[in-house]
Amino acid sequence: MRPIPLRRARLQPPMAAQAAAAHASSALYSITSVEAWNLRQPVGGRSWALVRLATREGLEGWGECRPLARDSLKSLRDIVSGTPANAYEALRVRLKGHPGAAAANIAALDILAKAAKAPLDQFLGGPTRFKLRAYTSLDGNNDDELGKALERSRAAGFKAFSVPAPLPPFRNSGRAFVLEAQKRMNALRRAAGEDCDFILNGLGRLTPGDAASLAAAFERFHLLWFDEPCSTSSLGALRKISAENVTPVAFGEGVAEASFFQNLLREDAIDLVRPELAIHGITGVRKIAALAEVYYVAIAPRHGEGPVNTAAALHLGASLPNFFIQHIPYPDAPQDREMRAALTGANIEAVKDGFATLSTQPGLGVAIRRDALLKYGEVIA
Repeated sequence: MRPIPLRRARLQPPMAAQAAAAHASSALYSITSVEAWNLRQPVGGRSWALVRLATREGLEGWGECRPLARDSLKSLRDIVSGTPANAYEALRVRLKGHPGAAAANIAALDILAKAAKAPLDQFLGGPTRFKLRAYTSLDGNNDDELGKALERSRAAGFKAFSVPAPLPPFRNSGRAFVLEAQKRMNALRRAAGEDCDFILNGLGRLTPGDAASLAAAFERFHLLWFDEPCSTSSLGALRKISAENVTPVAFGEGVAEASFFQNLLREDAIDLVRPELAIHGITGVRKIAALAEVYYVAIAPRHGEGPVNTAAALHLGASLPNFFIQHIPYPDAPQDREMRAALTGANIEAVKDGFATLSTQPGLGVAIRRDALLKYGEVIA
């Protein structure tokens, strides 16, 4: 090892001082408590886990993921406890594949943004926008139920909607299936008005043949995109659907590896990347967004949990240059909407004229109400 020149040696802090600084840094915002609750909407049944991390300085951070089992929470505590919140990226690597990884990532960033007394989007580098376009998914077993869900969502301020494609009666159903899907979408567009947009969701249940037929039939409908048109098991089929149709296609449901998106981007087989916030966390989604930006592809992160992840998704979207639109759940049942609002004490999921606004409070801008947790949540011991 070459000796440090005298001129530079004078600039080097003493080794003892370096060690003390490293120790002080590692002790800062050390996580001392990990708690979790499983929640379920009383009518619709949408479920998720709410995770709370707390530090010795008294700061707390919140995040959400899929429902957690007791042993999952125990292993999460074992890994996270004693780790400084600013080691969130190292934690993400250590927690790879863990069901609580995304919640821990979001909660750690919430803590750090609160410590910096800045909204999370500013902590992530600054907002690229101050309001975000939003859409919601319409739920229903038939066209009448979907029409009623559209009316409720339209009245709530949404101007973009995801509609499930009809289930085909058999594989490769042909023209009758295409006509049924067109009939559904045309009726919804007439009811919504010309200032609204639609997404067709294949839910990954169609064959590549049926998916290709629908993509071709809806070219003149100008969908925002065709979501999960078929299974992702065959890269060749996905590339063929994307290459032969103008309708944009999007994938990402349930995908845990960033390499999946990279492969589709390399093959020009995807028009919009849709990683799940509850799987990848904030920093994982940001990495996938960076991959997509190189290929001039936009991102619309998936979010299907509670209001805490809605806040996280909005801050995340505001910090991404290639962000497109954000899904915000809007349950049909008023009891479910009441539950989501009660958890945070404010309707942070409100949408006006098709856009959601950012919180200017530190961190996620979310204050969880303990009385609502006691009412709706089940603590995981």
